[in-house]
Amino acid sequence: MKPLLDVLQGKSPSRRPVWLMRQAGRYLPEYREVRRKAGSFLDLCYSPSLAAEVTLQPLRRFDLDAAILFSDILVVPQAMGLMLDFVENEGPKLETVNDSSGVKRLDAANAATSLGKVYETVSLVRQQLDWRVGLIGFCGGAWTVASYMIEGGSSDRKRALAVAARGEVWFGDLMEKVIEVSVEYLCRQVEAGAEALQIFDSWAGDVPAVLREAVVLAPSRKIIDGVRARHHDVPVILFARGLGRGHADAARYCAPNAMGVEQGVSLSELSVQLGEGVAVQGNLEPEKLLSGEKEFCGAVQAVLEDAPKGRHIFNLGHGILPSVAPERVTELVRLIREHDGV
Repeated sequence: MKPLLDVLQGKSPSRRPVWLMRQAGRYLPEYREVRRKAGSFLDLCYSPSLAAEVTLQPLRRFDLDAAILFSDILVVPQAMGLMLDFVENEGPKLETVNDSSGVKRLDAANAATSLGKVYETVSLVRQQLDWRVGLIGFCGGAWTVASYMIEGGSSDRKRALAVAARGEVWFGDLMEKVIEVSVEYLCRQVEAGAEALQIFDSWAGDVPAVLREAVVLAPSRKIIDGVRARHHDVPVILFARGLGRGHADAARYCAPNAMGVEQGVSLSELSVQLGEGVAVQGNLEPEKLLSGEKEFCGAVQAVLEDAPKGRHIFNLGHGILPSVAPERVTELVRLIREHDGV
């Protein structure tokens, strides 16, 4: 069986599964070579053969238990009609939505259909994966995606938060369109071969408690329910970064199969709060991969000892940093296997 899917489905895994957010990326020289060949970041995302290649690259180097689709959460607003570019050393630049007329112009009906190249990538990867390795599809959380659409790129999200706090009608309409497209997008990934899904609500922790249910939890629950209505057996991981002690409440509200958590959250305490029904994923601090040997090993050991082996998916608290040496990832996986005796 596949250890990742075993944990997500509440079964006893043959070993503790491990995968890393952004495991396909700039820290790998082979990725950088393909990235140069592709031209732009978006060209890479929309080239099924190249996107499949970089998705598979970390699996050739490391003894990982999952591949995750190589793409970006912002392909969804682009598919809805917004102009998108990725500027080198700056990040994404996205056309903004500022009012009800902007929301009305968004094409939710055809957005998922226009992302056929992504589904081709999923299919290509699934065909080439080892039978023990799971394939994860993903989308952005509705709040995170909508905040990018309002802000136009990376920001402190103050404008989006102000719009949400005022309860602007157009903001609610925007969220509903993002939810609608996200459900269809995830379902089509499953139909192309994805075996599990992750929702990346990377900016969930920015939302004040008074708005959290409406802006973070309810939209995530709608996405999860929408997927399960069509693919009820496909497990979902919710990564709502920054909720801290709010992860247990998020799990109760959204009912994912696993909660991915950032560094600093006690996995043992959270596991008790979650009970047997929800696994935990995480949560080594990404910067520890750049630390000295003693500090690095101690940090890995601490996560392993804090997490319940049969209900834990080892991961980072956020994405792997571009400056990490690939050899350190090899060592990380070795430490995990040695600790668990496999």
